[in-house]
Amino acid sequence: MQNHFFNFQVCAKSNTSKARAGIFTTPHGIIETPVFMPVGTNSTVKMLTMQQVLDTGAQIILNNSYHMYLRAGCELIKKAGGLHQWQNWHKPILTDSGGFQVFSLAKLRKITEDGVYFSDPKNGSKHFISPEVSMQIQQDLGADIIMAFDECAPYPCDYKHAKEAMERTHRWLERCFKAHNNPRQALFPIVQGAFFDDLRVEAAKVVSSFDAIGYAIGGVSVGEPTDVKNRIVELTAPLLPENKPRYLMGVGTPIDLINGVKFGVDMFDCVLATRNARHGTFFTYSGNKIIKNKEFEEDFSPLDEKCNCWVCRNHTKAYIRHLYRTQESTAATLLSIHNIHFLVNLMKKLREKILEGEFDKYSDELLKNFEK
Repeated sequence: MQNHFFNFQVCAKSNTSKARAGIFTTPHGIIETPVFMPVGTNSTVKMLTMQQVLDTGAQIILNNSYHMYLRAGCELIKKAGGLHQWQNWHKPILTDSGGFQVFSLAKLRKITEDGVYFSDPKNGSKHFISPEVSMQIQQDLGADIIMAFDECAPYPCDYKHAKEAMERTHRWLERCFKAHNNPRQALFPIVQGAFFDDLRVEAAKVVSSFDAIGYAIGGVSVGEPTDVKNRIVELTAPLLPENKPRYLMGVGTPIDLINGVKFGVDMFDCVLATRNARHGTFFTYSGNKIIKNKEFEEDFSPLDEKCNCWVCRNHTKAYIRHLYRTQESTAATLLSIHNIHFLVNLMKKLREKILEGEFDKYSDELLKNFEK
């Protein structure tokens, strides 16, 4: 696809794994890959201002088109000038299609060939999203990268269900491309197929036949064991075009990010960084820690000695523990800043090591620490 608004270049590759470092040019700026994308579900990353997100080093954020469609509404956001103006974020934005949210509303939706009928879980209002409607919603929102409308099969599921969902996803994909008409928005198809290797191979082949700007792997991190997830990602990522960005949807633990990069993935997103923070969990280079634990009561060191985020430069575990235990919302804000910076910086470090030819040794050492 010839599109002067987007370009992807692989700058370096690992010698022994599939890891690669790239540069992805979009209408709202350049993204250095591999990259972690913080999730701003309702046009805000929970507990943070956009300036605080920017200060973490984030290059791109994800907004959820399903939630924005329900509240505040696409028409209002379009009138505001699109998501970039609406939330005052002037770097790249990716919107998901709503397919995963539909998947998660199993008791409130009905899937048909035309699209999905569902009820708003908050007020019971009735709605319908089809591939065409999803494209219109995302066009109105104005993100740089938009996702095809898909059907995500649950874990576990039988082969018949997985195959039917995959094939419907492919039929919907054709409709998405027919409805997509904004060259300033990159439409990414999604590889489904649940946890059946042959379906993933078939889906990757079908999806790759569309000359898209980038491609996504969906349908993982839906309750499956880690070894199953790794098997599917390791199988699927190399099947996608070498010269296009690859996006693994909804994956965000440090271990998953490192493994994903090893398998050849370029882009990641997950709500885990901020969700963990709101529950008092923070990332460190020696594994996850829980701030409420008594061991931190008189600990006047930063959350992680190796971290250079604003929180680690200015506050101690003891102070943040005090805030958490007294139910001050600032605790969640500080932990969220740290967790997002941690993942953003982890991707930056992995990229540097790929460029230096030292990725494999470095990533193996990191995994040993995280897996302790």
